[in-house]
Amino acid sequence: MNPWRGLGGLPRDVWVLAMATFINRAGTMALPFLALYLMKQLGLGAARAGQGFIVFGLGAMIAAPLGGWLADRFGPLKVMRTSLLFSGLLMLALPLIKDVSSFFLLIGFWALVSEGFRPASMSILADLAPPELRKAVYSVNRLAINLGMSIGPALGGFIATRSYHGLFWVDGATTLAAWAVLALMVRRRPHKHEAGTDAALLSALRDPVLGYFLLAIIPVVVVFFQHEGPMPIYLVRDLKLPESFYGLLFTINTLLIVVLEVRLNLATAHWPHRRTLMLGSLLYAIGFGAMVAAHTPATIIVTVVIWTFGEMILFPGMSDYVASIAPPAKRGAYMGLFTFTFSVAFSLGPWFGTWMLDAWGSMILWPVMGVLGALSTLALERIRPSAELSQGRQITS
Repeated sequence: MNPWRGLGGLPRDVWVLAMATFINRAGTMALPFLALYLMKQLGLGAARAGQGFIVFGLGAMIAAPLGGWLADRFGPLKVMRTSLLFSGLLMLALPLIKDVSSFFLLIGFWALVSEGFRPASMSILADLAPPELRKAVYSVNRLAINLGMSIGPALGGFIATRSYHGLFWVDGATTLAAWAVLALMVRRRPHKHEAGTDAALLSALRDPVLGYFLLAIIPVVVVFFQHEGPMPIYLVRDLKLPESFYGLLFTINTLLIVVLEVRLNLATAHWPHRRTLMLGSLLYAIGFGAMVAAHTPATIIVTVVIWTFGEMILFPGMSDYVASIAPPAKRGAYMGLFTFTFSVAFSLGPWFGTWMLDAWGSMILWPVMGVLGALSTLALERIRPSAELSQGRQITS
């Protein structure tokens, strides 16, 4: 069986962007190992290392709405190219910084330039296919991300055993390679600046449909980001497992996504958003909550498989939902606020998790994550496709 059957009709630019994304993500290793880098190379404690994610998240909070506005104003492709170029250069410079305060400052700049890529890429992907193929397009993008992620963190685990500095150098080099692909291969598309674009962010902020949705997903996205901070510390420090095992979990996660996600989303394309979002959130609650009983490699892998199914269902569903409620001329702004929500969760989630792991231990941390996932599940029950508006938006009951 071909897990990618049904994708032959997608536009060429979808595949070119997927290639650049794959190259970029194949080198993703600096951020997943950031907590361990701060602890082992700069001598910080777990809670202090978790603050590095707060700094990154604050930069990302600024970058998300700014990147969305810039995508509407100047075109998403220009934003994506600029983001890759400057984030690649910053990652090459980070290992040269030994002062903690200066390193944290550069983490903020790194987030500021790198996270502007996300709303721009989601905006351009929504424009490249009709609504009935939108989930498939986002799944292809995630396919590229996860093919790369099946390589990057796993390779990073082995690189970390030899040189933590090498994590940043390889990551920076692949980011610049992805920039080269976009600079040389993607066809130029004229971008038309429409009237009202500059007020799009304010319009999106006033949209109660978007506002409720973003508040509803914050708890489960906080749960999602536990794999960035607390999870590697729990595995390496508390369970005495090697860094390479943590990297291997990314490989398991991404290989499942590569094989199953596209077909899963093609098969569930007719599902209402409410069902998709609730099921994905529930699986996250179960998967991370079950970590409380996971003390061996086998049981940890089982929990990863559970929340990976949640990821395959939830993430394309969330992107498709935001694209469906956003007016086309303001899609960058809507996607900017969507990614801003992820930035908020990223700044809170790893720090909160590492603090809780140090203060209360894993027996409290993982059940709390299960409760947070359940809260999002209950909140998303109110997302109902009860009416279609003239601009292709949906309302909640």
